Amino acid sequence: MQSITNNIYYVGVNDRNKRLFEGLWPLPNGVSYNSYLIVDEKICLIDTVEIDFFIQFIENIRRVIGERTIDYLVVNHMEPDHSGSLALIRKYYPDIQIVGNKKTFGMMQGFYGLQGGEIEVKNGDTLSLGSRELQFVLTPMVHWPETMVTLDTSSNVLFSGDAFGCFGALNGGVIDSQINCETFWLEMVRYYSNIVGKYGTPVQQALKKLDGVQIDYICSTHGPVWHEHIERVIKEYDRMSKYEVEPGLVICYGTMYGNTERMAEVIARAASEAGVKNIVMYNVSQTHHSYILRDIFRYSGLIVGAPTYNAGLYHQMEVLLSEIAGKDIKGNHFLGWFGSHGWASKACCKIEEWNETRLHFETVGEAVDMKQSLTADTEQQCIALGKAMAQRILS
Repeated sequence: MQSITNNIYYVGVNDRNKRLFEGLWPLPNGVSYNSYLIVDEKICLIDTVEIDFFIQFIENIRRVIGERTIDYLVVNHMEPDHSGSLALIRKYYPDIQIVGNKKTFGMMQGFYGLQGGEIEVKNGDTLSLGSRELQFVLTPMVHWPETMVTLDTSSNVLFSGDAFGCFGALNGGVIDSQINCETFWLEMVRYYSNIVGKYGTPVQQALKKLDGVQIDYICSTHGPVWHEHIERVIKEYDRMSKYEVEPGLVICYGTMYGNTERMAEVIARAASEAGVKNIVMYNVSQTHHSYILRDIFRYSGLIVGAPTYNAGLYHQMEVLLSEIAGKDIKGNHFLGWFGSHGWASKACCKIEEWNETRLHFETVGEAVDMKQSLTADTEQQCIALGKAMAQRILS
């Protein structure tokens, strides 16, 4: 339990045991499930936590309000890491009224069999707690269809659901002014790119709805409460949802015996010598793809390469290209590629097929197709590809 401002309290929990968020994304620094209590004439709980942490959660609540009852529970997002404690909360507070939109309640019944005691709100509706008023802004597809945000208009506090969130447990402090936030910035990009990234247009629509609203605190459901860094956080979400990039190059490759990796090294060196400073390299079988996707969202250039395998494309590269396509990345992204084979070439044409049918990135340079091992000829082709990408990135 921690006070945020003006009788608003943090009652969330940390999860340092889960290895994969949503069964997909690594959590080297854990994750927080954030929930908030507003204490007024009426008491309002904003979102809950994952059910495994309910005992700690209810203890946090009771440290704030003792034996008082909770009048309202606002559900900004129905994903189970935030709504998982709904059924138990209702057992502890049977008269609690659950506030959400029409799609919230359909999901609530589907996930937990709960119905009744509902207050349905539409975009712009308000709810009085006594001395303060809550306003609800519907933000569908950021990143589920029922998502909304809640604004405490008296305290200028935005309860933003998953928006503006990031991976990482909270190590003591809760508000950004109390902690060193350096570890959270790249984790915000990784969180956004892997979970919200496909929904750039809905994020832009949500930002427009909030344009001009005074916000002194952003209380997300993951990561720090933003106060000092609000301007940076909003700008970051605006940039990412517009698919804006900075000059830089991601080189990712698959390799079985090191020959394809040698191609990647030559390409990287050529791009560096041509003036690109931001270069990151990833072995797609060694690095979790969430980190690769994070940097693809950050940088304008992408060069991928892999061997031919089973008369097709090396499996982990096929998976990565599928993941990139699933994010529906738009904007100024440039793509080059290379491949290798022992006796029958397929990798390069498979990558080209992915770009033509799903990715639609701007093609840069000539693809390099290596047979068996690096020769002086293919080395020069790799150098040419690296230089061509550098020229396009820096132009």
